[in-house]
Amino acid sequence: MIALIGLGNPGTKHKNNRHNVGYLFIDQLLQDHDDVMREKKFDGELASFLIGKKKIYTFKSNDYMNECGKSIATFLNFFKIKSNLTYVIHDDLDITLGKIKIKLGGTSAGHNGLKSIDSKIGKNYNRIRIGINHPGNKDMVNKHVLSNFKKSELEVINELNIKMSENIKVLLDGEKSKFINNLK
Repeated sequence: MIALIGLGNPGTKHKNNRHNVGYLFIDQLLQDHDDVMREKKFDGELASFLIGKKKIYTFKSNDYMNECGKSIATFLNFFKIKSNLTYVIHDDLDITLGKIKIKLGGTSAGHNGLKSIDSKIGKNYNRIRIGINHPGNKDMVNKHVLSNFKKSELEVINELNIKMSENIKVLLDGEKSKFINNLK
């Protein structure tokens, strides 16, 4: 079993916020797969499907970013999904818009969603970091992450999500470098 967890804030008000790139990816992934089972569980949106013979669970917490760790931990503990088979998809200010980096473990780098998760399950999980650009000034960060993508930026993110969805099997087979190269 593999967990793909998209970070974001719930509600239509936040749908296209920069902070919601994780939710946007999960939405694209579910749209691209057949036989998806969906349910509301663990204070979030749970879905499952197969990629080859691998059982994939996706999860979007209905808690706000700062509080998402509790529902995510409940979900992971229920299915006994190991941290090395857990992928958290989230925004990253320090990466260029539409680029990604993947790493196992690390610090939250000030990301409140990651802080919440780290406090509940530890830090040893995979992070798929999607670039949203930095606003240029530390005082503008909160406003930036909670603002909507511009139309041209959203097009970049949507194209990235389509490519990530098409290549997700490569990543889940452990080929991180090939996955990233396939997105170019």
